[in-house]
Amino acid sequence: MFDLIQRAIIPIVAAVLALAALLAGWVWVALLLLAVVALGIYDFLQRDWTITRNFPVAGRIRWLFYRLRPYLRAYIVEDDLHGTPYSFEARNLVHARARGETDTHPFGTERDVDAEEYHWIGHSIAPEPDPDISPRVIVGNDQCARPYSASVLNISAMSFGALSANAVRALNLGAKKGNFYHDTGEGGLSPYHLEHGGDLVWELGSGYFGARDKDGRFDAGKFRDNAAHDAVRMTEIKLSQGAKPGHGGLLPAAKVTEEIARIRQVPAHQDCLSPRGHSAFSTPIQMMEFAARMRDLSGGKPVGLKLCIGQPHEPFAMIKAMLETGIYPDFIVVDGGEGGTGAAPLELSDWVGMPLTEGLVLMRNALVGAGIKDKVRLAASGKVYSGMGLAENIALGADWCNAARAFMLSVGCIQAQRCHLGTCPTGVTSQDPGRQRGLIPEVQGERAARFHAKTLEAMADIVAAAGFRHPQDLQPHHLMHRTGPEKAMPMDRIHTFLPEGILRDSPDDTIYADWWAAARADSFRPGIDLVPARAAAKNIPAEM
Repeated sequence: MFDLIQRAIIPIVAAVLALAALLAGWVWVALLLLAVVALGIYDFLQRDWTITRNFPVAGRIRWLFYRLRPYLRAYIVEDDLHGTPYSFEARNLVHARARGETDTHPFGTERDVDAEEYHWIGHSIAPEPDPDISPRVIVGNDQCARPYSASVLNISAMSFGALSANAVRALNLGAKKGNFYHDTGEGGLSPYHLEHGGDLVWELGSGYFGARDKDGRFDAGKFRDNAAHDAVRMTEIKLSQGAKPGHGGLLPAAKVTEEIARIRQVPAHQDCLSPRGHSAFSTPIQMMEFAARMRDLSGGKPVGLKLCIGQPHEPFAMIKAMLETGIYPDFIVVDGGEGGTGAAPLELSDWVGMPLTEGLVLMRNALVGAGIKDKVRLAASGKVYSGMGLAENIALGADWCNAARAFMLSVGCIQAQRCHLGTCPTGVTSQDPGRQRGLIPEVQGERAARFHAKTLEAMADIVAAAGFRHPQDLQPHHLMHRTGPEKAMPMDRIHTFLPEGILRDSPDDTIYADWWAAARADSFRPGIDLVPARAAAKNIPAEM
């Protein structure tokens, strides 16, 4: 009995105080206290929740703090460097650059330079006096009629629907002001993408939104019409994304408004799920033929592929298909497994998909090893937010980088992590007009452009310190990485970087021999039994 009184102490005390208030004539106070008593009785009798059944009213305090926990942790508990997905330092850096505030740091680094994750760029005694502060890359091989000059930092794929109309407007205005491109995401071309005339990369996923027939299959006529927009500078086939590779895309029903349904050509107020794979092709050769078809339908604009690297023989299968057909996409975007999304199963976000560094190195080796890196540009996407992130990925083989969450932060996102619920407090990912009202595209668009420019300036400082004018001069050996508290090595001694053409001329002399042998141009299935092949290669380094 005493234990029960302890557990129900709040409604019991409320009942005693209510009686006292009634005797004192404080009717309103008594009514409020009796409401607490009624809640306690309800909690004690209800059968759904164990904690409130055993601790009437008091159990609800736990719920309150459980809901407050993300905010308390973000603003009070976590330190500057270890918050996730983005640390306070990262968020603060993006916000400062977007707002035009100081981004300098006093009193030296706060990072543990002896920690295993620490890495740095080797500087030169002879720094470059005049680095390129807005470097660009020409995208388009000799099969492309309309090459595009891309910035080395662009907005990664985020769909209208996942983002609000005002967020799309702001990002595209930023792209227009800053002269960089804005990837539409797989949700199709919306009027908000086209409103300000910023350069666009139209991403086509397995749902073919904006270019689909009534059965959800690719419609060449609709694609040709939309790709003809002057703002569409390149098109991109999305094979997978880092946050949920092999899963397809998901826009929750709560976010599928009548407008979004009309743009995507899907039923309103129902989950909008892209298939796991494409219906327009099923083999590497068919993929290349589909890419060539998209390039022709778009009037010769560059076409690319976007994927998160998974099983290593599959990128090699794509390479073999290029060599066999003679069809070369103009670019490939590697999305790291650490990439983000509005909604994904936790297990896929945490445990499926190759992280960006390993995926980028493997794709770089596939292109260079096959001798076709001059035909196919390579981009990196995955948690890029700083000049160092740009420099690092370019040193590892990327021609440019894309960023999604960093640009979200630049237009007001505070990492509330409510993207999937439609209750984003800043209106970046909400379809609620009342919440979108807080996001002014003309203000936030300027901030996106400023963040872009400041980040390129920071990268230029790093490139100049290394002795170069353009970031393309950075190489893996310029990037040092700790392998322990007492040892650091250049990246070309940690990862293997293949020489030009070796996969065509002498694949057995590489660490990828069995993966290359398993790759087939006519199928994504391995062409050999990898179990005995890998067992026979057990003395070869297991690096990806």
